[in-house]
Amino acid sequence: MSELTQTQRDDLRTIAAMIIPASEEYKVPGADDPAIQADMLTTLGRDTALVQKALDHLAQLAGKPLAALDAARRDAVAKEFRATGGAAAATLVRVVLQCYYRDDRVLRSLGIELRAPFPRGHVLPDGDWSLLDPVKERPVNLRRA
Repeated sequence: MSELTQTQRDDLRTIAAMIIPASEEYKVPGADDPAIQADMLTTLGRDTALVQKALDHLAQLAGKPLAALDAARRDAVAKEFRATGGAAAATLVRVVLQCYYRDDRVLRSLGIELRAPFPRGHVLPDGDWSLLDPVKERPVNLRRA
């Protein structure tokens, strides 16, 4: 699996900033922050091929590097990308979101304690367990071992 080209990295940074811009109000960086970008690049792993495909599709729609477009044209390209990007676009957005929401600065702004989830875990409020009743009532369709 190959790494992203410099043009793809630039487009990733540009689209990430469009997905999650910086906020002065909440004092958080955008998804184009160098630390968040570095996390994306080092943790792509099995998503590399789909992210490359998404970035290539973006470049094709833009006709040139996304960062070189004016804001209005970038928005138009992003809208078309959302409509036509399919699984590759969904993967790109997921990668941006997962890396953004594990950044310490973002977690702090959300009031989430900076620690590993285990061994103490995170307490979740009790939900409506009756929502699982239709699933429980389905016939078992697994093969017995």
